[in-house]
Amino acid sequence: MILLVLNCGSSSIKYQVLDMRGNSDYSLMAKGLVERIGLESGILTHKVDGREKYEVEMPIENHTVGIRKVLDILIDKKLGVLGSLEEIQAVGHRVAHGGEFFSSSTLINKEVIEKIEKLCELAPLHNPANLLGIHAIETLLPGKKQVAVFDTSFHQTMPNYAYMYPIPYEYYTTYKIRRYGFHGTSHQYVAKKACHLVGIDFESSKVITCHLGNGGSITAIKNGKSIDTSMGFTPLEGVIMGTRSGDIDAGIVTYIQEKEGLDAAGINKVLNKKSGFLGVFGKSSDARDIEAAAAKGDERAILALKILYYRVLKYIGAYTAAMNGVDLIVFTGGIGENDPHVREMVGTHLEYMGLDFDINANKGVRGKDVILSKPESKVKMVTVTTNEELVIAQDTMNIVTNAKN
Repeated sequence: MILLVLNCGSSSIKYQVLDMRGNSDYSLMAKGLVERIGLESGILTHKVDGREKYEVEMPIENHTVGIRKVLDILIDKKLGVLGSLEEIQAVGHRVAHGGEFFSSSTLINKEVIEKIEKLCELAPLHNPANLLGIHAIETLLPGKKQVAVFDTSFHQTMPNYAYMYPIPYEYYTTYKIRRYGFHGTSHQYVAKKACHLVGIDFESSKVITCHLGNGGSITAIKNGKSIDTSMGFTPLEGVIMGTRSGDIDAGIVTYIQEKEGLDAAGINKVLNKKSGFLGVFGKSSDARDIEAAAAKGDERAILALKILYYRVLKYIGAYTAAMNGVDLIVFTGGIGENDPHVREMVGTHLEYMGLDFDINANKGVRGKDVILSKPESKVKMVTVTTNEELVIAQDTMNIVTNAKN
């Protein structure tokens, strides 16, 4: 089954075309990125294994035009991988927020679209863009089945005492303010993959997954179900991130507002766009730049990294307590997969729980699936690569196949 996977942002479209023969039997035919949508000059980057990367600048007025350009290049005689658009059997979409409506991926219909629209106020930067992709496919590939895969679905198994905030209860009943969590497709995928790597059963294990990148979240997974996660009502809560603060005292919000004369939009910009690594380091939000500066002795770069590993350690400790133990700790995401230093900083501080970290196994590991604990270690630690697009394709294939039966 040939599937198109779309991840639409406010001014970008990530895409992949996969030939899905089974959940673990597939091939990536092409992938690419459309950037700077709505600006004077957009960029389309298209990659096919064994060929040179193709990149072109052109005006891309909106998401429909962007997806049209993607479809055109997929059937281009020189650059494409398809004979015709009829070969695409379904389209899978990443949708950021499913609220309490969706505990799993679902076939898209009018009712589903209406619910995604209602959730735009909870994810104003993401859900509207995701909807643009859905509507564009309705226009450009009418009649093709579409599937929505939600970042929040995996976390819908959290118990109410984990997802409720201790604020007036009517804010939950009226505004649906609660912990939702994000990165769900990644957490579920890497947890299963890591369990297979170390030879334990996902459905009967205690796993802590650390998805660390420009955005970062940590999840406690017990017997295959998410029971708690660090991101909350929005992706702002939790560990320090590229430009997001992560956990702070809520009193800081009103204090800064008063001192700086900021309105709600102003303080939101401070916490989401000017904080995190950028706020502490001051020069960049990119972990690679911070690692390089730290290696040269930059005190604020060193501080930023220490804040990250300290908060990761605290979440691991808390989630170990919540699950009454842990069998496996997983690192993934841009930092988790590619930063041996951060993994070592965390791994060497968990001896108390029975983790025997293998410093030599960790050295230089970037973008690979590797066991980072010694064979005799009671608790296992691994780094594995995530693949959210594959999860979207798997869910799309299974849902469309079942819909036909």
